[in-house]
Amino acid sequence: MTDTPTPTPVLPPLQIGPHTIASPVVLAPMAGITNRAFRRLCRRYGEAGSSAGGASGATSLYISEMITSRALVERNPMTMRLIEHDPDESPRSIQLYSVDPETTGRAAHLLASESRCDHIDLNFGCPVPKVTRKGGGSALPWKTDLFRGVVSAAVRAAAPYGIPVTVKMRKGIDDDHLTFLEAGRIAEGEGAAAVALHARTAAQAYSGTAQWDAIAQLKQTVTSVPVLGNGDIWSADDALRMVAETGCDGVVVGRGCLGRPWLFTDLAAAFAGGSTRVQPTMREVADTLRLHTLYLAEFFESEDKACRDIRKHIAWYFKGFRVGSELRAGLGLVQSVASLDDLLGSLDLDQPWPGDAAEGPRGRAGSERHVVLPEGWLDSRTIDDDTRRDVAAAEAWSSGG
Repeated sequence: MTDTPTPTPVLPPLQIGPHTIASPVVLAPMAGITNRAFRRLCRRYGEAGSSAGGASGATSLYISEMITSRALVERNPMTMRLIEHDPDESPRSIQLYSVDPETTGRAAHLLASESRCDHIDLNFGCPVPKVTRKGGGSALPWKTDLFRGVVSAAVRAAAPYGIPVTVKMRKGIDDDHLTFLEAGRIAEGEGAAAVALHARTAAQAYSGTAQWDAIAQLKQTVTSVPVLGNGDIWSADDALRMVAETGCDGVVVGRGCLGRPWLFTDLAAAFAGGSTRVQPTMREVADTLRLHTLYLAEFFESEDKACRDIRKHIAWYFKGFRVGSELRAGLGLVQSVASLDDLLGSLDLDQPWPGDAAEGPRGRAGSERHVVLPEGWLDSRTIDDDTRRDVAAAEAWSSGG
């Protein structure tokens, strides 16, 4: 009998403040996607990959969808639902969006003092117009004093409770207004426990190609805390290649796991030095989609809402598989778990994994665009009192979008 060699981890565990994450993988917060139901599904697969690779402990870090700090401070009912976690979810991770240091501090204090999370991530990466036009998301780091204030407020509020704060950002507004290196230095100096970079500008949105060389530049600039890379990770091999090319300490995965939560099996196994790669049959994909729907029904406390929510996942789950247009249309209008079962039962469930047709990019890429900003936003890197008041007053009330 020959002994099987112990896999050699590709990277050491990821350290985020007091939290040791066995696999250096983070589920990116995605509006309308990374609710408690989807995080639970991803965790199931991540734990399977961790076991296959021989790792132990917390598998990856799974972040909630974006929570608006003002809505949290006002205890908006939907927002309070969005910050709920499963009893066995650890570390409990929440992403905050804010444009106002005072509100940021109050929101972080609420989360920390009421023991509602174990980790806070700050959103400086969202490129959508309804966010950037208010000076939020990927627009905010341009105003270095405002950026410093938001990060500092969150760190100061969370630190007494031992809760680490991390920062997720983009390269900048566009190629003429890059912010990521200075923002990385500021975040590190203000006590952020890690910084993550989506290697696109706000103008790119999700179009084109992520410029991984920017992640390497950030890694050379920020040296005392982990630097995580994000953008165009569609497979475990992509993640390994990003680490090899940039030297980053871990990866953040967003659109790559849409309709394929088993990617976290692949990632956990790959970073533990294992070779496991999941290639599910149509039957296994259908079973996963159904389980996702049941988790959503529990989360929403409504089968109807769950079925309406799962519709947007249908094309992602069945990418590359043979599913007729009439059946796809029916799945896109599913109204109950019983009707979902009938439709899934009519699929050719013996189809094998379709290979390349199911791989690669998923989700909307769009095209490069002009970034909508507050009037005069680019005139200065500092923010005057009038603009600060306008931006703070404009903060959205709703979360998750």
